[in-house]
Amino acid sequence: MSAKVAFIGTGGIAGAHLNNLKTFEDVEFVAMCDVVEEKAKARADEFGGKPFTDYKEMFDKVDMDAVYICTPPFAHGEQESIACHKGVHMFIEKPIGVTWEQAVIINDMIEKSGVISSVGYHWRYGGNAQTALSVLEDEIILGSLGYWMGGMPGVHWWRVRAESGGQHVEQTTHIFDLCRFLVGSNAVLVHGVANSGGMTDVPDYDVDDISMVNIVFENGVVANIASSCAMKGWGRVQLEVFCHGLVITVGGNAPLVNREGKAEEMETKPSLDRDRVFIDAVKSGDDSKILSPYSDALETHKITMAASKSFMTGKAVDV
Repeated sequence: MSAKVAFIGTGGIAGAHLNNLKTFEDVEFVAMCDVVEEKAKARADEFGGKPFTDYKEMFDKVDMDAVYICTPPFAHGEQESIACHKGVHMFIEKPIGVTWEQAVIINDMIEKSGVISSVGYHWRYGGNAQTALSVLEDEIILGSLGYWMGGMPGVHWWRVRAESGGQHVEQTTHIFDLCRFLVGSNAVLVHGVANSGGMTDVPDYDVDDISMVNIVFENGVVANIASSCAMKGWGRVQLEVFCHGLVITVGGNAPLVNREGKAEEMETKPSLDRDRVFIDAVKSGDDSKILSPYSDALETHKITMAASKSFMTGKAVDV
């Protein structure tokens, strides 16, 4: 039996999911919703389903098993709430919002409704991350350094703090989440600093040019994660995890495993397909293989929200 799947938001990230899901014989596209009517119709023509510009109307008129919510950060909230009320399982693209309070409310609704949720932290599913996790299993982790430094995405909402939350919330969240995943712990203390003023040629811009966030985890591991959108023609997007005599690097060009100064040759584990894992969970009711349910993504969101507060107050934030 096929899973009936709808989409809210049909832009670039939705396209990645759609092109993957279309290869599944057990997926039927039943609706495509976007505030831009032409986009919804184009996706419906290409992949199937009825086009909508209003997700409330879509939820009322279409029978679905699952919905992919691929909207900008500021748009999250009501569609998740409706899905919970209607018992529709959700794949939600990161980040899960721009405020802490709303995300907590949605998490409570998901837990009470029993719907399956998966958040799009795809780095967790990659072969390098899976391999790194296995190597670190018997190691004592000391600390971590992470980076998402490069240029600025072109969409207007990204450079507006109220709509994206800032780079650390919208983009570097992948690095924060990967750090949590590999060190195997949640944060207890966050302190961040940020600077701006170098992007005066960009209209409607009020996010940070560069930020650095220190984190202390429950298990004692410490981390520093840096973000910048002011670079041009240069980038560094990776996470390094440090143990005694061992460095694990996920992303970038460094060897995955460097032990005592030498690259360690090893077979990389196969990547997992996050869409396949989600659809299987929807069909079986067993969500145990989902690596980032909403409740777990909330812990990553907690770090980025604490960093936002720390940027403003200049003080460390207990989480």
